[in-house]
Amino acid sequence: MKALTETQKRAIVKNVVEAAKDNTKLNKVGYNFLYLANGFIAHYNLFGFIGYYEDGGLVDDILRNKRQNQWSNFHKGEENFDYYMSKKDVYNRICDAIEAELEYQGMNAYQFDLFA
Repeated sequence: MKALTETQKRAIVKNVVEAAKDNTKLNKVGYNFLYLANGFIAHYNLFGFIGYYEDGGLVDDILRNKRQNQWSNFHKGEENFDYYMSKKDVYNRICDAIEAELEYQGMNAYQFDLFA
């Protein structure tokens, strides 16, 4: 597997951060990243995933699963290391953007999820 490109990374981060504010903005790019991340399930398809988070909770789940999405069981020189480190980078960028927005707004994850 090839590492995600910078363009792919930016597209994923942008979409997932937008979806954190309004889950109906989640697109296939963000969905494909999230449902393959630790702590998430596919919910059958994109629309099932969006429906599951209809009443909020996406931000909380993203932040709660950060530690499990570091792919630290992969080591330099191993097959797919670069791919999983690119996924780690994307996940951390998403969390950093959400946490910065929460801090800026003076909100907790639940408030951000429901009222942004």
